[in-house]
Amino acid sequence: MNFPLYKKEMKGSWKLLVIFAGILAMYICVIVSMFDPELAQAMAQFQELMPQVMAAVGMTNPRDTLASFLSAYLYGMILLVFPMVYTIIRANGLVARYVEQGSMAQLLSAPVKRQRIVLTQLSSLFTGVVLLVAFCTALEYAAAQLMFPGELALSQLLSLNGGLLALHLFMAGFSFLCSCIFNESKYALGVSAGVLSVSYLLQMLANMGGRLENLKYATFFTLFRPAELLEGGAWGGVGVLLALALLCSLVSILVFCKKDMPV
Repeated sequence: MNFPLYKKEMKGSWKLLVIFAGILAMYICVIVSMFDPELAQAMAQFQELMPQVMAAVGMTNPRDTLASFLSAYLYGMILLVFPMVYTIIRANGLVARYVEQGSMAQLLSAPVKRQRIVLTQLSSLFTGVVLLVAFCTALEYAAAQLMFPGELALSQLLSLNGGLLALHLFMAGFSFLCSCIFNESKYALGVSAGVLSVSYLLQMLANMGGRLENLKYATFFTLFRPAELLEGGAWGGVGVLLALALLCSLVSILVFCKKDMPV
């Protein structure tokens, strides 16, 4: 890894990280503060009235524990979509935008191997994802302890966010692969954002049940199952997501090292 380049890219990530961390902090604090067993019962009644709407965004089976409440209202949409948007934007800026602007050719003219450059870019992307998930984990636990001491088990929170991290590492790996394949940002963004967005929409439709339930087999979001992670299961899906993240990373490195860079 090239540490001067890594420091430069991390410095370039901070503003975006702060923006998304701020948005997530607002949602996390508001949703944690909303926890109330009586509210959970009210939301359960609301779910009976509008089951498809609630299920579409993953807000199903609200129960009277804080962990299950957070699993239903944070891990169905908020903690999936916002980090995903960060990943798409940052992955594009790490390779495709450099290539499009001609800066990558200048970078490669330095006495640094291509493999080191691409590993550095990938490492900075993964670092940002890890920092974002770690921030959410710390804030969730701190907010829970402040507002509802003893209601949230750290082991359950770590299980949830361990699965969440695996999901976002895969999406980061896929977005980075798109950035390595295409020479223009519009194509890298279009493919990565398009595939990830459609996958999430398919998951929303699958959550509505009925004939649409089989759509869950067409989206990788199915591999992340918060409710089962709380019960100590669904680790097979987490393992698959990590394997896919590794595969995307390896293919990205291979593509970048063999890529013809436009001048």
